[in-house]
Amino acid sequence: MLYLMGFDLLTGVFMLTPLALLDRRPGVSVNTILRNWGLVFVGNFAGALLVAFMMAFIFTYGFNAEPGAVADRIASIGKDRTLGYAEWGAAGWFTIFIRGMLCNWMVSMGVVGAMISTTVGGKVLAMWMPIMLFFFMGFEHSIVNMFLFPFGIIVGGEFSIMDYMIWNEIPTVLGNLVGGIAFTGLTLYTTHIRTAPKHNAVARAPAERVPA
Repeated sequence: MLYLMGFDLLTGVFMLTPLALLDRRPGVSVNTILRNWGLVFVGNFAGALLVAFMMAFIFTYGFNAEPGAVADRIASIGKDRTLGYAEWGAAGWFTIFIRGMLCNWMVSMGVVGAMISTTVGGKVLAMWMPIMLFFFMGFEHSIVNMFLFPFGIIVGGEFSIMDYMIWNEIPTVLGNLVGGIAFTGLTLYTTHIRTAPKHNAVARAPAERVPA
């Protein structure tokens, strides 16, 4: 839905913006890419937190009732996917990291597919398949987790904000970044750049005037 409406998703810009730098597009630099990532991260996180708060409000009737079975289940998932990884130490941290890599391989393929398609139905189908795969296979998506884990904390999940950040969000974001660039972005760039039409990003200087 984000890409259908023309909005940005952090995992998508992780893959797309470095390609503009590699292709020497005008105005693209490391600083502008980092600024873009920062703004999209803050925007995605703020939106996810707002939805988490509203959903918690709904489940608890304004925080005046028990959250119920669905909220309890989400809270338990948050505990399993933070403290559950923490039990394994460094191996657990790198497990999340690799799951984040594999996740954004799927998600960024959906982004590319949506960009290629020229119809709404084609865009939906192109995005649905890889996203369905990453959910089914239990990979870690940083934006989904920006909603899931704060919601779990709000409704009483037995894990802390630091547990969430260290044992899920940080390794997931880093894994999403590496997976999007390495598995999708660089692969497509290196395999298609040789056959792409030549373009010159630098404007040509005007021809010298010949005196009459």
